[in-house]
Amino acid sequence: MSDTVIRVENLSKRYRIGGGGAHFKYGSLRDSLANAAGAPIRRLRGSPDRHKEENGYIWALKDVSFEVKQGEVLGIIGRNGAGKTTLLKILSRITKPTKGQVRLRGRVGSLLEVGTGFHPELTGSENIYLNGAILGMKKTEIERKFDEIVDFAEIEQFLDTPVKHYSTGMYMRLAFSVAAHLEPEILLVDEVLAVGDTAFQKKCMGKMGEIAKEGRTILFVSHNMGAIGALCRQGIFINRGHNYHHGDIDSCIKAYLNFGVDDNFPFTKLEKIPELPIQLLAISVVNKFDELINDYPFNDHIYVKIEIIVRKCITKVYLAVHIHDSDLSTLIFSRDFESDSNLLLERNPGVYTYLVEIPPSVLVPSRYRISVHMARSTPPQLIHGVDYICPFEIIDAGSTRSAKGFPWIGKIAIPLKWTCTSVREISEKE
Repeated sequence: MSDTVIRVENLSKRYRIGGGGAHFKYGSLRDSLANAAGAPIRRLRGSPDRHKEENGYIWALKDVSFEVKQGEVLGIIGRNGAGKTTLLKILSRITKPTKGQVRLRGRVGSLLEVGTGFHPELTGSENIYLNGAILGMKKTEIERKFDEIVDFAEIEQFLDTPVKHYSTGMYMRLAFSVAAHLEPEILLVDEVLAVGDTAFQKKCMGKMGEIAKEGRTILFVSHNMGAIGALCRQGIFINRGHNYHHGDIDSCIKAYLNFGVDDNFPFTKLEKIPELPIQLLAISVVNKFDELINDYPFNDHIYVKIEIIVRKCITKVYLAVHIHDSDLSTLIFSRDFESDSNLLLERNPGVYTYLVEIPPSVLVPSRYRISVHMARSTPPQLIHGVDYICPFEIIDAGSTRSAKGFPWIGKIAIPLKWTCTSVREISEKE
């Protein structure tokens, strides 16, 4: 018997955009395609939008084919709007494909977005049984796993509370715990894990590792290349609905990072989406003279320059910046309201330019990238964003370390204070 548990053949999904179809809803970027409401986020390089057709339709997926073996952990990567979540929704039977077919062998558990598969009026306890029933499990099977699910989710005191009263984090804990513990042969996990706290994310990653060792199959979508690289051995890079690269995870990550990047141009311009009340327009990395250069000296100030447009008054919105190292691990994360809480209040219409200062002598000489996101604080909701852009390099132009002939070690170069607290003479016994 074949050990192939997922076979996708020439899979395509088309949505209608504009009038007469779905209306635009700003929310998570994962929903933009599913709501057929706007072009995917991309940098403008003067090329036509191949993701969009002239007759008012958009191909979220186009002729995607691949196979997944039993026990394999497959990472699915790509920029926002590439079609990753559309693929998982088809595999979960939430959405029907326009063309092509999917063959699955085994029960499928999915965690695609907060609330999927949960009834808001039911309690946490009742939703555990509901999800088990959807998976085709008997009541005795669910009861056997019930305590384990509750312990993992850490929400025992809220089990009898309707989930509509749960915070996003509580929802996420229970949703993942249910999806992971009800023993599906195939587990589909979207980047929704990013809403959890760091400790819970680590716990989820550990659980997915255990599931893989048990011989079950996982498809994992994430923008965290560190997590993808650690958990997955095989990967797919989807670009504008097409299966651009399929192979070992390292080659997929490399293809993803190198696609469409001008290494000497740390500037990104984003397509305007008039339906959004607020969005990013342009992002760049500049020096103190507002110049785009190839190399930034280690001991100079560097700035992330962000231009946004506010089309109508909006509240509870913030900007966030990630500074990533060459492995795409986040070294620095900053949100604008952390320095000025008034930014969470009303933002009036206009085009704004912000400078985020990276102090000198902080990042060690190396290659870096940035991600910028715009989100609501309450309820948590991603509005607009772009990942792993504006590659830039910091060089050592004459530090004390290099002058003494010592190599750079580590990721961050913040000087630590050294203090000698006492001096005494050596005793005869010593």
